[in-house]
Amino acid sequence: MSDFVAAWLADHNIREVRVEGTNLEGSFIGKFVSPAKFLSGLTSGFAFADVAFGLDMSNNPQFGFAMPDWRGDLLDIYLHVDTDTLIEWSPGRASVIGDFRKPTGESISACPRAALRRMTQDLSGLGYDVKSAVEIEATLFEESIHEARAKGYRDLTPLGGTAGSCYHLAKSQDWSDYMRAVIDRLDAVGIPWEAYNDEAAAGQIEFNIAPSDPVSTADYWARTRQIMRETAFAMGRSVTFMAKYSNEYGQASHLNVSLERDGHNAFYAENGPSPVMDEFIGGVMATLVPATSFALPMITSYRRLVDLDGPPTTATWGIANKTAAVRAVVGHQKQARIEYRTPGADSNVYLVLAVILAGGIAGIKNKIAAPEPFRDMAWCLPDGVERLPDTLSKAISALKKDTLLADVLGQDLIDYWIGTREWEWLQFHTGGGEPDVGVTQWESDRYFELP
Repeated sequence: MSDFVAAWLADHNIREVRVEGTNLEGSFIGKFVSPAKFLSGLTSGFAFADVAFGLDMSNNPQFGFAMPDWRGDLLDIYLHVDTDTLIEWSPGRASVIGDFRKPTGESISACPRAALRRMTQDLSGLGYDVKSAVEIEATLFEESIHEARAKGYRDLTPLGGTAGSCYHLAKSQDWSDYMRAVIDRLDAVGIPWEAYNDEAAAGQIEFNIAPSDPVSTADYWARTRQIMRETAFAMGRSVTFMAKYSNEYGQASHLNVSLERDGHNAFYAENGPSPVMDEFIGGVMATLVPATSFALPMITSYRRLVDLDGPPTTATWGIANKTAAVRAVVGHQKQARIEYRTPGADSNVYLVLAVILAGGIAGIKNKIAAPEPFRDMAWCLPDGVERLPDTLSKAISALKKDTLLADVLGQDLIDYWIGTREWEWLQFHTGGGEPDVGVTQWESDRYFELP
């Protein structure tokens, strides 16, 4: 393998390699290494202090909880790269994605990519392959990121004008120039995109990445967002993936999932959900409320849950019902799938996909029948229907009471995730945040550029 990689580096005239993984927040973290250092680390991995998983988005250590092996003395953890993801990112620079492991080689329970890989492998053990796809939403601005910082991320000018809504093609040339530059980069690095369009709010876009296996889907998602940021920087623009950056419409990250068995869509049945799809939905619905903190991970994520404003606000699923939290597409051999509509654009797709699959696994293993599909409009609070948690603390409480996700995902990951979300809540409420007003300066400073 190392000879092949060495030849590849030489053939592409690579002078530096960016080794990268994602933290719990969903941001790429990594290092730039020389070709020689990269080749020497192919087997041993690349050392990072474990604090890489212990800092919040303001670079402050998160106190009061820890991973089981974390004693607070900054032990090394190791990023083991997946050479299947090695690409030429830009002239002279390569990029490769990996998983974080302990010195013993065992996966770190809090590594999002490793967690998603485990869930995919568990479903493979049950005889199923997973196909997934992601819709990326973001908002573009005319100002550069430096100008945005100077303005405190406020009063920015949406790129492409303020008229119209989703699907309008009469956008100004600067909007088209940016999007064209993004797809040029996606094509250059081999990310399979399907479509893009403007979305509901001014400056907002939606990007559809083609279906793939879950780990590849998440890798494409992470790289596409990196490209969107780099392209914005290069063109003197800025972009945010905040779930809600102002009082405009919020931003989502819808995830589509189906199972295949022996090359056939296991969710397909002629007249509705197949038995496998029914049980998968049964598990997803049984874990939907406790999974909320993964789908809506930040303080601002919950500002998006406005009745009658588009995002799901109730714990419902329905056939072809886009007002429900889970939409089932049925009756199509190729297209039968679920669309998980809760996640905000600020969620970590590695983790949310892992959580969706964990719910599905629980449903299949425990033969959990799906509840009756919701057939009406669910964008408010119908009688007798459970509401999704509308604050981070309510979501944390729901996850603490859950056992299904912990049984499949592992208690270590659940416990550590809860600790990070409680820390986020504490930072907001002691750092100047105000829950009862619109998006605060604290949120803009913390979330506009990351995750």
